[in-house]
Amino acid sequence: MHHHETQSDVVAEQMRKHRARLGLTREQLAEECARLGAPDLTYGALTNIETGRRNKEGKRRRAISVDELLVLGLALAVPPLLLVLPLGGEETIPTVPAAEPRDPYTVWKWFTGEETPTLAGPVDGRHYADARPIGEDGPKWSAAWGAAAYPASLYPEFDRRRLAVIKAHRLTTNAAPARAPEYQRDYAERLDDLAHVINDMTRAGLTVPAVQREWLDDLAALGTIDAPEALTTMQEGT
Repeated sequence: MHHHETQSDVVAEQMRKHRARLGLTREQLAEECARLGAPDLTYGALTNIETGRRNKEGKRRRAISVDELLVLGLALAVPPLLLVLPLGGEETIPTVPAAEPRDPYTVWKWFTGEETPTLAGPVDGRHYADARPIGEDGPKWSAAWGAAAYPASLYPEFDRRRLAVIKAHRLTTNAAPARAPEYQRDYAERLDDLAHVINDMTRAGLTVPAVQREWLDDLAALGTIDAPEALTTMQEGT
């Protein structure tokens, strides 16, 4: 649809789009950015960003920092990642200077750790992950990426399993006597599922999110938590 030279160009176009969606002027957007603690995003700075003004060397006068991306997302009421990766709005967006543009959803999955980047290619219509080793004796690049991205899969899985335990615990609490054993078994199974992902997190050296206080004894009774001391409980009302 559009040709973008840099990620800042993509963000600039999305800023204009979302300002129009909200009916905001640049002055109003600057005021909102200042309220969020970014007074340097003035009317003039926003104008330079949105218009993509170039200097004599053809480079943008004003790129966008990661700090500013978060502010702009909150100020424009849009997930910041969607400013960089407008799903459904562009056919391709820039990746790194040495590689060809790719479709936004592919790059989205790189950002979130769902997939390993495939910049090499295309060969026979396919792109490939970088298979080179890092340094002289280091791991392969793709293996190093996978290890670093591991937490990105564990935290969503923890949330899914925790929600399953909440539902099962609620059914157990409100069950009629005749159905209580069935619901209790399901609750124990859901707790066991949660225990497995908690163990994966502790083995990876990650902080385990807090769990409901009433689950602690039940998790301990299962005997499947490798490091019970890693568990913390939620504060009342959370």
